[in-house]
Amino acid sequence: MCNKAVRQFVKMSNKVNQNFMQGILRSTVYLIVLTGLGLVSCNKFEGDQTVPAYLRVDTVKLETDYFSQGSNTHNITDVWVYVNDQLVGAFELPAVIPVLARGKQKLEIRPGIKLNGIGSTRAPYPFYQPYLINDFNFVEDSVRKVNPMTSYYSTAKFAWIEDFENASISLEKTSQSDTAIYKTSPINNPEAWLSEHSSYSGEINLDEQRKRFKIASFNAFILPGSGSPVLLELDYKCTHSFGVGLFAEMNGTIVDLPLVVVNKSENWNKIYINIGPNISAYSNASNFKVYFESSISEGSARFYLDNIKLIYRNNS
Repeated sequence: MCNKAVRQFVKMSNKVNQNFMQGILRSTVYLIVLTGLGLVSCNKFEGDQTVPAYLRVDTVKLETDYFSQGSNTHNITDVWVYVNDQLVGAFELPAVIPVLARGKQKLEIRPGIKLNGIGSTRAPYPFYQPYLINDFNFVEDSVRKVNPMTSYYSTAKFAWIEDFENASISLEKTSQSDTAIYKTSPINNPEAWLSEHSSYSGEINLDEQRKRFKIASFNAFILPGSGSPVLLELDYKCTHSFGVGLFAEMNGTIVDLPLVVVNKSENWNKIYINIGPNISAYSNASNFKVYFESSISEGSARFYLDNIKLIYRNNS
């Protein structure tokens, strides 16, 4: 049955506008890869239907309440598609998705991201709500465009938001740093992340006199363990790689926990850093701080940060 669906999908792709062929091919390959990994099951496709209906998803829109949830920047790279609560598969965007369903069925689309910026760790983002249509009409041998929208769950807790728009900055220089982080200048500097609510970003410069920085959140945070999701969102642009880590306070002693190394990027990018496992592993810690660090041996380097969000949801 699955082989018939794939053959039909290839045949159907010839009918779709050429502007979307690259997305279709990626989706087909991604579906086949997921099938090989055992993430897509053919059991739910058992029946007499051999001609799929098709969904076209180009992107997912994120809506936020800026004043309580910060910017609506995102890096949603995939969609996880469910029909009648059964997983159809995960698809890289843009995508044309074959579904063996007909008539009105429940359609659920969950926004997906790359945890820690790694392509092999794709997952639905635990803080974005799924896009749900209870009576979506699937039409065989036809492509229907879907424009999913998402927002943060109301149960998502924002422990920390730093967008560098206030007079003060909630990051401070540590004793291991040659310099601090400053707001970009002047207002609307083209190097900054600029949008309706953003006129500034954080900037760190290293050179021959300032070869290392290690800056940390001014406040320490009490975060849930026991497997609760805890993630750090971050927009960044940099000419040199930098590290992200945690300071955990254990009985008056500070433990340094490196998390990830973020590669340089000439353009603004967004990363979702999974820190929940570290919080659970250090359940005896009284609190945590987030830090950023980098160093150079020669030359210079620039780092821009924005829309930092530390988010969690309690399992209980």
